[in-house]
Amino acid sequence: MEREIRVFRSFDESERADRDYYQSLSPAQRMDILLDLINQWQGDEASKGFERVYRITKLHEN
Repeated sequence: MEREIRVFRSFDESERADRDYYQSLSPAQRMDILLDLINQWQGDEASKGFERVYRITKLHEN
């Protein structure tokens, strides 16, 4: 990812530029950004998946 520095005159102009940038991305690119953010936040925990939990119980016969 190439970094770029931009200067804006107002917060509204900055917000508009952000919105335009993300709208210009394809859905796959937006999903990649989302997954990168999740990975940064959770680390490797997300890649481990769910633990398998089970319990074997015996049924009582009447």
